[in-house]
Amino acid sequence: MTKVENLINLSKYPINEPDSPQFKKVVNHVKNELSQDGCSVLSDFLTDWGLESIANEAEQRKDQAYYSESKLCNVYLAKGNPKESKDHPQNVFMERSNGFITADFLSEGTFSYSLYHWEPLRVFLAKCLSKQKLYIYEDPVSNMIVNVCKPGQTFNWHFDTNEFTITYLLKGAKSGGCFEYVPNLRLKDDECFDEVKKVLDGDRSRVKRLDLRSGDLQFFLGRYSLHRVTHNNGNTDRLLLIQSFTEAPGIVGSKERVKDLYGKVTEVHNKRDGEQNRNDNLLD
Repeated sequence: MTKVENLINLSKYPINEPDSPQFKKVVNHVKNELSQDGCSVLSDFLTDWGLESIANEAEQRKDQAYYSESKLCNVYLAKGNPKESKDHPQNVFMERSNGFITADFLSEGTFSYSLYHWEPLRVFLAKCLSKQKLYIYEDPVSNMIVNVCKPGQTFNWHFDTNEFTITYLLKGAKSGGCFEYVPNLRLKDDECFDEVKKVLDGDRSRVKRLDLRSGDLQFFLGRYSLHRVTHNNGNTDRLLLIQSFTEAPGIVGSKERVKDLYGKVTEVHNKRDGEQNRNDNLLD
């Protein structure tokens, strides 16, 4: 087998055998969980060797992670709205102190890159997400990143720009650093500001917490589900690999958003600024 095939626990998740009963069983399992609350986890998706190989790449590059000058953000990762009250969700700003290793540091030749570009993985993910086809997100800065959460850092409540994200926990925090989410808190045609405000005010009646382990693969519909990573209270870094895909080719992030989150833009962003593959009018 090639190295990319050795990264994945194919005996448990035969994603390169789309006609096999086990492949179909896993796909149906993910679909069912996503339909329930927009989240599904496949435990031990990466082999021990695969986890070690990808995690080592992140460890070697974490000193190059970008930390935004702005340490506060609202749940839409956007500017406030002066037309609304101070306690409106658009005007509630919370700590965001985590950093990101950007895609340009995980270029061709890395295990992360090989996994991201392996076509059988995209076919499998598309089936699980009930999509006709998935394309590589062509943003050269943010299509594949590692979220770095050092001791004391956090990524507070927010919605994602993309409808879904694919993540692999590479290294969990020894204490804290928990993934929490509120399933389906907003709809395609409704921001549900009142429900968002309840969570921001401390209502935990709808909050769920995942017990993720290193090597787990997580599907998450973060466009509609509010989520956060709590403070890392341990003494080691939390590392999470994030892969983004699109339903149409040629999509890149907006220049303003990419610059704010990742500290850099390219000529691609200047030429195609604002190209988004949206099927809703929700706030970003």
